[in-house]
Amino acid sequence: MFDVEKLAILATEYCLPVSEDKKIGIIGHAVAAPLIQQLYKHILLKGGHPVLRIRVDGLTELLYTYGSEKQVTHVSPFTKFFLKEIDGIISIFAETNLKRLSGVPPAKIKQRTASQREIIDLYMKHVKPGALAIIPYPTEAFAQEAEMSLFEYQDFVAKACYLDKKDPVEEWRKLSKKQERITQKLDKIKNMRFVGEDTDLKLKVEGRKWINSDGHVNMPSGEVFTGPVENSARGQIRFTYPGIYMGREIEDITLVFKNGKVVQARAEKGEGLLRELLKTDTGAKRIGEIAIGTNKGITRFTKNMLFDEKMDHCMHLALGRSIPISGGKNQSSIHWDLLKDMKHGEIHADSELIYKDGKFLI
Repeated sequence: MFDVEKLAILATEYCLPVSEDKKIGIIGHAVAAPLIQQLYKHILLKGGHPVLRIRVDGLTELLYTYGSEKQVTHVSPFTKFFLKEIDGIISIFAETNLKRLSGVPPAKIKQRTASQREIIDLYMKHVKPGALAIIPYPTEAFAQEAEMSLFEYQDFVAKACYLDKKDPVEEWRKLSKKQERITQKLDKIKNMRFVGEDTDLKLKVEGRKWINSDGHVNMPSGEVFTGPVENSARGQIRFTYPGIYMGREIEDITLVFKNGKVVQARAEKGEGLLRELLKTDTGAKRIGEIAIGTNKGITRFTKNMLFDEKMDHCMHLALGRSIPISGGKNQSSIHWDLLKDMKHGEIHADSELIYKDGKFLI
């Protein structure tokens, strides 16, 4: 059985350590009630103040169906207050219907996303160790999407988070040390080149900080990432796996970059949505993040980027907003991760081959 208390302890002791009088927001879907209860308990035990923001089914669909343009683009002052006042956020990744927005016109989703820029700005200020932890809760919807039974999926999530280990915290500390050696090397480089199937992408990372993503913000984690120089990307990349946006799939995506900007975009399925997303704002056509996965506990694609982008034989890039702690400066209302298998690929740093066939050589 999936041990929700073990995950709650990991979240409040390692991912986002809770201390006396810290105001900790718990954001999540009501389906994750068992985990919410354990988080609430362990925040209290550590002297913190749990503050709940719980979602229920159907509200988003009702907003898009019956809301006027004014209502769809409304920016909640209560959400702004919450994000300004909270000391840390534990956000639970849980869903009951991944296709709930399939019937919503892409233009309407774009309109809503663009209107929430202020909220996104406030949220992004928490994207750093000690201020945000995103943790998973296995649901039937995620299991179905991954083509697993719920029991199989629970086991998959446990292994991805090292909950199957006697001491998950110690396992994450070991991975953190390994990744620290990698980021120290990458911090010294100026140029990168990604080579693979239908892919030859070059970009600059000089002056940017490589982040050791070791479970203190995302759980599971296991990746190193940075924000590339915004006008530097050139070349082509073809993504192995579908791009998932609000439960909708865009398959076989190929992007061509020039001077850091997407100049050509193709997809076998969902090309209309792809083009709408690229028109979200001026930053949506630029790369906000480039990353390489390291988590060996994640062994298969599940259509859930919280897991998939961490696979140790994959790289991914995000179109849109940079993550500020990396030194990236790109601004956008979206941050959309796209994943490429590198089992038969190479990564070059300046003149050195540092990664080949899914493995770091450093």
